[in-house]
Amino acid sequence: MNGLFIGLMSGTSIDAVDAALVGFAQQPLLIATHSHPIEPKLRQQLLMLSEGCHNELTLMLMLDQRMGKLFAEAANTLLKKASIDATAVCAIGSHGQTIRHYPESGCSLQIGDANLIAEHSGITTVADFRRRDLAAGGEGAPLVPAFHNAVFRSNSEDRVIVNIGGIANITHLPANADTVVSGFDTGPGNILMDGWTMRHLKQPFDEKGRWAKSGKVEQPLLNQLLQDGYFMQLPPKSTGREHFNIEWLDRQLETYQQQLSPESVQATLCQLTASTIAQAVKEHHPAAEALYICGGGVHNETVMQQLEAELPRHKVTSTRELGISPDWVEAIAFAWLAKERLAARPGNLPAVTGASRPVVLGGVYLGKGKEER
Repeated sequence: MNGLFIGLMSGTSIDAVDAALVGFAQQPLLIATHSHPIEPKLRQQLLMLSEGCHNELTLMLMLDQRMGKLFAEAANTLLKKASIDATAVCAIGSHGQTIRHYPESGCSLQIGDANLIAEHSGITTVADFRRRDLAAGGEGAPLVPAFHNAVFRSNSEDRVIVNIGGIANITHLPANADTVVSGFDTGPGNILMDGWTMRHLKQPFDEKGRWAKSGKVEQPLLNQLLQDGYFMQLPPKSTGREHFNIEWLDRQLETYQQQLSPESVQATLCQLTASTIAQAVKEHHPAAEALYICGGGVHNETVMQQLEAELPRHKVTSTRELGISPDWVEAIAFAWLAKERLAARPGNLPAVTGASRPVVLGGVYLGKGKEER
């Protein structure tokens, strides 16, 4: 199915809803984008819900509605900016806002009521992408590797696509067409760096990694952080805010004997992200020739420099070189997943998620006027 689709993505960082209007006549054509802000009070409530709080069920129900309306606002604003009528859009693919991810128990929950998105936008909405993969025995994440495979694979270059969002994940795209695609979450991306920056600078993130650059990587602390059991697990695996959060960092620092400056902790957190990505590539994909980075972490010059230093024989660049802006890969991926759902094609890769079989992902919520057809 070709035509126009909208992808909506709000990740672990909870900083904004990314909305992308995409055409799929051939390769994905990014027509328009919009970053819809999440106001600080709402973000704080989402963080409270993610981390555990009083009266969780009531808060979850309220935020499910608020996020549904916010996602619809993002889609409507995107269409207004693009001067495109809603009737021209086949479907919206909404990732939702993850508030719990426990793949070891077969559980993952994203909020942002798709009924409200469909009702307020008038557009058929596809949502709840993870749980069918979980039902088939998978981790429910990462889901973007199937999209990476569809648009970024080359028969002349062995590639790794690296998404550095709140959590970092990699997708290995072998040049050999007979070799299966693989991928997994490597661990923290921006989540620890952003939390530490907010605590000490009262800013949502470290612009270009400048604050980290003023510090020094503390190798003993880095070695301690790298002892976390998640890094030892074999893929398929996925993780989230439930495991890697500011409280996790506080516990690590409590047992660390040396007093460190905040900027040196930040530099070490940057190195943790770079080192775990690089180690994953070296251990699991030694034949890879090039890394193509997407997600907010691509703008952290310190992390990018650390990655280049860790992988001196690899080309390290952004997905812009492959024709898609690194800021919009995930939003485009969920537009693509909506397209695959309407075509009744599987959207997961069992070698990535660990599911027993390929499955069609997502529930469909019909737009206005579509119910009678």
